[in-house]
Amino acid sequence: MENFVTRYSPTQADKKKFLTKTYGWMAFALLVSAVCAIYVASAPGLAMNLYRGGTFMIIAIAEIALVFFLSMGIRKFSPFTAFLMFTAYAALNGVTLSTIFFIYSLDSIGQCFISTALLFSFMAIYGSRTKSDLTKAGHYLQMAVFGIIIASMVNWLWAMITRTPMVMLNWLISMATVVVFTGLTAYDSQKILMAARRADSSDAYRKLAIVGALELYLDFINVFLSLLRLFGRSRD
Repeated sequence: MENFVTRYSPTQADKKKFLTKTYGWMAFALLVSAVCAIYVASAPGLAMNLYRGGTFMIIAIAEIALVFFLSMGIRKFSPFTAFLMFTAYAALNGVTLSTIFFIYSLDSIGQCFISTALLFSFMAIYGSRTKSDLTKAGHYLQMAVFGIIIASMVNWLWAMITRTPMVMLNWLISMATVVVFTGLTAYDSQKILMAARRADSSDAYRKLAIVGALELYLDFINVFLSLLRLFGRSRD
């Protein structure tokens, strides 16, 4: 993200506009995901069709593909195309998130969401205001994400083979995810602020705001789901 743009013409208004767009798009994506998740969860017939066979897997693969193409091909897309891809990802993620309404109680979901919002806000403010350079820490945290992915794949394969999930590993992965993505929230917030200081009204920065919103969105969702796995209560 930091190497995305090389030409600057900053003004204070552009900085404020960039930050407003970035956090605004992030909030918009959360809203889209919430609406889609609630809609699917409120229609049992639709949910059964989505979760049946390979449909759910296709949706999950489409999510990964959208994130990959948006992140890797952002230079080639127009701001509008990038926005559409971002919105599509949020909608598809909302569909997959609808499963939480069949697993956890509404009270647990609400409490974990509020806890995530408070934690996210605190770390975003910290990342934006701290005088410390979080770049080195951010790189270590990004490496830790790959470790979490590998551990999650091992856990999934073990559960598929033995039909018995490793409870302790599940707990450790969830705890590590909360810690890592909480730290990444501060790092990404600082990175976005640094970009905002050089922002102008060009298409490049419009797209950069979407990339920043995607990073913040992923931070939020990962912390939220991990808190649910750790503290969520099952439906009666």
